[in-house]
Amino acid sequence: MGKKKGLFQRSLDGIEVVGNKLPHPVTLFAILALIVLLLSAGLSQLGISVEHPGEEGEMVEIKNLLNAEGIQYIFSSMTDNFIGFAPLGVVLVTMLGIGIAERSGLISALLRGFVLSVPKRFITLGLVFAGIMSSVASDAGYVVLPPLGALLFAAVGRHPLAGLAAAFAGVSGGFSANLLLSGTDALLGELTIAGAAVIDPVYAEGMSIAMNYWFIIVSVFILTLIGTWVTEKIVEPRLGEYKGEYREKVENLTAIEKKGLIWSGVSVVVGLILAALLILPEGAPMRGTGDQPIIDSPFMDSLVPIIAILFFIPGLAYGMVTKAIKNDKDVANQLSDTMASMGMFIVLAFTAGQFVAYFNESNMGLVLGVYGAEFLQSINLTGIPLVLVFIIIAAFINIFIGSASAKWAMMAPVFVPIMMQLGYSPELTQMAYRIADSSTNIISPLMTYFAIIIAFAQKYDKKMGIGTLVSTMIPYSMFFLVGWTIMLIVWMLLGIELGPGAPILYE
Repeated sequence: MGKKKGLFQRSLDGIEVVGNKLPHPVTLFAILALIVLLLSAGLSQLGISVEHPGEEGEMVEIKNLLNAEGIQYIFSSMTDNFIGFAPLGVVLVTMLGIGIAERSGLISALLRGFVLSVPKRFITLGLVFAGIMSSVASDAGYVVLPPLGALLFAAVGRHPLAGLAAAFAGVSGGFSANLLLSGTDALLGELTIAGAAVIDPVYAEGMSIAMNYWFIIVSVFILTLIGTWVTEKIVEPRLGEYKGEYREKVENLTAIEKKGLIWSGVSVVVGLILAALLILPEGAPMRGTGDQPIIDSPFMDSLVPIIAILFFIPGLAYGMVTKAIKNDKDVANQLSDTMASMGMFIVLAFTAGQFVAYFNESNMGLVLGVYGAEFLQSINLTGIPLVLVFIIIAAFINIFIGSASAKWAMMAPVFVPIMMQLGYSPELTQMAYRIADSSTNIISPLMTYFAIIIAFAQKYDKKMGIGTLVSTMIPYSMFFLVGWTIMLIVWMLLGIELGPGAPILYE
């Protein structure tokens, strides 16, 4: 008779069972789109109407999408709903640049070089920091850093699983913090802007994907310190001394890799100088003309292609020096491979685009936003308690649905209008969501890369399973969530902008 499982293990098993029964996100959005159509038909018969919060005296009713006019809309708008899905073009353009940097080997070399150059006493700090910064390369950090962290710790006589955990915490728990703007900012930002447009299209038009930039910069240092402390004071002592036999040397950068990094660095400097010349001088083509010529400028409206170019150029330079790119055919093939890897996202964009479009067309988002705001006001749930409840809800949902974009595509049309009605900016709502989403990534068995992390860990501990990994990562999740939330509360109390032109309050 097997040993009886404890409450914690049974809870993990329950989460795994429930999560595995959820349909694929593509199917989930198709089901949600169908539910919206059915609800629009039913609720429209009830004559529900609200006053448009952005247009005084204008009443808004739920629109029936299953009458003759609605059915015509469904078929005639299907292609536009797909093409017009806010994150689609943004993500694909961004990934063109990031893909070259990743597939040429630049990202891997940068991460390896950084971690290996850090003094021994700062290894944990450097590893967590590198993990957090790896989010600029989308998911590349998951594959490169955890096994590298394990090897690095083993090489200096420390427990390799502690190194793996520290890297995983940085990569996944710190996914929404960075010193640079990344594809995550573009992906979530476009969904947030679309949600804000439901209430106030004029306000939404002035928003930027850099809406959380100041906050995520500071977050890098806060999370690095938290992750380092948790590793050295909680996780590593709990793991104890490593008694396994697995040893492997971390490979140093080769001479050609170092040369490639130098030339990619030169290309970055040249690119930044050219960008500065387009932005800073009076009359520069990418400079604005108002009181805030940098914030309200063509430059801020063009961040997506700028991010792509700033990754593409150093990736190209590195690949040419290391011979990973020999001619234009290699560039085309690497770009093609990058787009091929985005196939699932493109399919997801089709069904998610239909759901978001139907939800907005039916006016259900607007009506729900008004009623939701009135309900929260009636129970006096505003201010910091409101933000805390939202973070808890998003963190809980993240355990069952791993994709940040899939969750936000469902949540943004509902919660962004509600929070705006209560006087809080879309930028604040998005940042609260990002905190919740990132903090619980590392304890969700349904997160895309969770199984890969277990496979890496089993090199050092054959008995490593879901429960062991989750129990190792829970301290990171708890301290990240609490520390990051406290930081947001302090930010709110001080009234500091979350990013360029991104206030705490919506007026």
